[in-house]
Amino acid sequence: MRYTTIRFKLFALLLSIAGLFSLYTPTASATASAPEEHRLRLFHTHTGERIDIVYKVGDTYIPSALSRLNNFLRDHRTGDVHVYDPREFDLLEAIEQKLGRPHAEINIICGYRTPWSNAFLRARSSAVAQHSLHMQAMAIDIRIPGVKTSVLRDAALSLHRGGVGYYPGEDFVHVDVGRVRRW
Repeated sequence: MRYTTIRFKLFALLLSIAGLFSLYTPTASATASAPEEHRLRLFHTHTGERIDIVYKVGDTYIPSALSRLNNFLRDHRTGDVHVYDPREFDLLEAIEQKLGRPHAEINIICGYRTPWSNAFLRARSSAVAQHSLHMQAMAIDIRIPGVKTSVLRDAALSLHRGGVGYYPGEDFVHVDVGRVRRW
């Protein structure tokens, strides 16, 4: 009988030790990495609005987040909203990463433009393209507080993901997901 009691106690001790190890041994689900969240923090200089949003998890865009970003980047003159090419959001995030400033707040100077807004701006400046990608929701004019626009331009150029326009006098950089070019 004594042998059975010792064996039972030894078995209980082994179970306790095994239980302790299970607390420190990661399970398969714990060791599997969660999909990466892709976040943008934006401030619109014309509307005064801010948005801090996860727009993609892993490789999957979040439709409700894209809708909120489309609304945020609406034509601030007319209120018209257009569906943005989501690669533009990936480009903004890639620029932040390239600068070593993930999740930095990006100032938005101009997002989507209606043809009317584009013509309005063209009448006042020769720097506005007649067929601007802003009208296709494929371009955004940006700055990042604390980052020189020349450094921002160079980071965008190094990615080779689209057009990069440099406007040092106006203190912003144009980035788009059209063909690779610079001005």
